[in-house]
Amino acid sequence: MDSLHLLLFLAVAALAVQVSLQGPGERRLFKDLMTDYNPLERPVSNDSQNLTVELGLSLIQIIDVDEKNQVLTTSIWLQMQWEDSYLRWNASDYTGVTNIRFPQDLLWKPDILLYNSADENFDATSHTKILVNTSGNCFHLPPGILKSSCRMDLRWFPFDVQKCELKFGSWTYGGWSVDLKLLQADTSSYIPNGEWDLVEIKGQRNEHTYVCCEEPYPDITYTLVMRRRTLFYGLNLLLPCVLISTLALLVFLLPADSGEKISLGITVLLSLAVFMLLVAEIMPATSDSVPLLAQYFATIMVIVGLSIMATVVVLQYHHHDPDGGKMPKWTRVILLNWCAWFLRMKRPGEGRPGPARHDEAPQNSVTGVTSVDLGAGAPAPQSTNGKLLYVGIRGLDSIKYAATSPDSGVLCARLAGGAGEDELLLPAGHGSPAGSVEPELAKILEEVRYIAKRFRHQDDDKSVCNEWKFAASVIDRLCLLAFSLFTILFTIGILMSAPNFVDAVSKDFST
Repeated sequence: MDSLHLLLFLAVAALAVQVSLQGPGERRLFKDLMTDYNPLERPVSNDSQNLTVELGLSLIQIIDVDEKNQVLTTSIWLQMQWEDSYLRWNASDYTGVTNIRFPQDLLWKPDILLYNSADENFDATSHTKILVNTSGNCFHLPPGILKSSCRMDLRWFPFDVQKCELKFGSWTYGGWSVDLKLLQADTSSYIPNGEWDLVEIKGQRNEHTYVCCEEPYPDITYTLVMRRRTLFYGLNLLLPCVLISTLALLVFLLPADSGEKISLGITVLLSLAVFMLLVAEIMPATSDSVPLLAQYFATIMVIVGLSIMATVVVLQYHHHDPDGGKMPKWTRVILLNWCAWFLRMKRPGEGRPGPARHDEAPQNSVTGVTSVDLGAGAPAPQSTNGKLLYVGIRGLDSIKYAATSPDSGVLCARLAGGAGEDELLLPAGHGSPAGSVEPELAKILEEVRYIAKRFRHQDDDKSVCNEWKFAASVIDRLCLLAFSLFTILFTIGILMSAPNFVDAVSKDFST
């Protein structure tokens, strides 16, 4: 009994449902519609009225943004809809056929083209079929990979936001024949790009009157607003540049005696030049604006170049020839006094107690005589008047005295208050003739004077060299402070001058 009810229900349902036999119905429909149809004729019932075409697009993907050639490559689906007065039928007359698909060569189709196309074939859309329903509404959705020219503003590269336009319009029909109606862009099927973030896509209908014609030509312009993702450029260009600029500061910490200060500076400069070439390959050959990244690289290169010049000055001060003259007074006041005080720098050994002088011999409090022993422990004999300076010199075996000391030392004395400074006296009580000893002692005294003079001259030269070296150290420290401050200020000032720097960094590094 239950099976009988089921069969009865299926029979009633089969009679109630209209079966669409598409084959014969479509064949008759194609024949009837194409009998008097002319694809060259504008499908309106009255030639005086215009035909409205609704135009929209679906953005699928941003394939490439070529900054050098200023070309945007996108994958989109166009959406065109219009009403054809010659393509209407009653579905009941054709076994329930409600829609039919025509090749686009058989029907009239608006010649909508991308005005700012950069493709070799200009029209890069695919030749798809046109869907038509019973009321004559035609739907055409041609997909395509479009290349459009886009004027890109690279002033804030790599923190830039680009606005590229896709301008669509009829190539031959004016606004009095074919009017365009804007449909909002669809991004529901959009595939994200690894380099660019799609901020928004907005459309606008425009009309432009050309010199050739009186009637206006409408167009639909879609503006793609894209923000560059800066993570790639930050890790591969900005971070190495910041590190290299930091290495340039190490030039002022490297000792001048190492001989590598200039080499390090030139190496840093060449490294920046290599990165500048990488940026130049990306940038278009235009002089409209200088990219932010190029400004930063150029600024760092100028700072490194100035650091090399300052290093040359430091080396010139450090290796200054003592015979070239003493340091000018103004240089001594500015560098050794003011700058050294500001930088909290002290000369080597300044502020420490001086070492005890071991070359001072004890003074005889009784006789007022200072004895200096240059021999091997032979004491100087006592003076007859208590005002003689005795010096014992060993090794003069050629000088013979009537009376010599046990250790074969020779004793000579200079009268403290004598008539001449160079007057030589023999020890009292010795009967040797003065003429045989005086020439030898004069030669010895002359040699001693020469040696003492050389030592004094070397001490003076060393003092002058140390003064110049300390001035070089002050310049090194001053340049380190100044260039560090300039590098930090320029880095922050240039990079953060981009309008969307904070948003770009926060979004890219958060993902």
